Amino acid sequence: MAGITDFEITFPSARRSVREMAAQSGLSEDDVRVITTCDSYPVLGEGETEWELALRAAQQVMKRTQVPPSAVRTVIYAGTGEWDKAFWSPAAKVAQELGITGAYCYELTNYCNAVTAALQIGSDALAGREGESVLVLIGDRVSTLLDYGDPTAKEMFNQGDAGGAFLLSSAGTTAEVLGSRLRTDPSWCDYYSGVRDGDGMIIRRNGDRDGLAEAYAENFTTLITELLASLGKDVTDVAYLLVTHGSRPIHERLLRDLGLPESRSVLNYHRLGHMGAADTFIAMQELIAADKLAPGDLVLHATSALGFSWGVMAMEYKG
Repeated sequence: MAGITDFEITFPSARRSVREMAAQSGLSEDDVRVITTCDSYPVLGEGETEWELALRAAQQVMKRTQVPPSAVRTVIYAGTGEWDKAFWSPAAKVAQELGITGAYCYELTNYCNAVTAALQIGSDALAGREGESVLVLIGDRVSTLLDYGDPTAKEMFNQGDAGGAFLLSSAGTTAEVLGSRLRTDPSWCDYYSGVRDGDGMIIRRNGDRDGLAEAYAENFTTLITELLASLGKDVTDVAYLLVTHGSRPIHERLLRDLGLPESRSVLNYHRLGHMGAADTFIAMQELIAADKLAPGDLVLHATSALGFSWGVMAMEYKG
């Protein structure tokens, strides 16, 4: 089966602090820190763009693997759909910069859940295509889409920015993609939406509604159970469950509901905000660097997005 040959996550140069957000919103620093769970997190600095974060990651991956650009036949850019330029293809732009001229390049919009969908689509595309590669790119700039002067927007004050690149092949020498499950609860589709603000766009919450934490717990638990059953496994076979960092309480609740200790996950809330689609792969990168993964380990990635959508992907670490 296909999988990840190599991947890289990149961060921007600036950081947004609790002090800044408190001053802009009129909230206390303690109120803001309840949401962020850390004092600051990475965000795009002046003049930085999300597609360049993705490009930097891709350049590192292509250099390490020595895969020729001609072998990359598909480039997928996964993210929010609110790219650095309107009516423009960041997938094609990164391909141009890398010298990839024979690939089909396109974008996939599903916010922070897009990475799971893109990796599954990319892996499926490699069936029977030995010697070819798929490049999946992620980029987030949600910090630039928030109104920090609006205290009612505080639930999203933990949103940081990051980029990433994943080179997929039929060999999958780092991690084999075993499968995934994704679903959407459309009753939440209007809870957040974008509002044009001059030349830009601002994310607004439309009213208030209870039940989102329960929706997260129910959908994640259902998808994990279904995916593991399809693989002939259960939760005791999971080496690590890596979860999107949208909410620490939801993360901790999911682990409790599944009977997993925190040692079988990675919690970076003390130093990072919600870094978009990169969250679970920041965690996986750290596990690999610390030699905490062994060949054969089953790793689950649980991601989510506005809409609201949820996804769970199973990978077997190859080493």
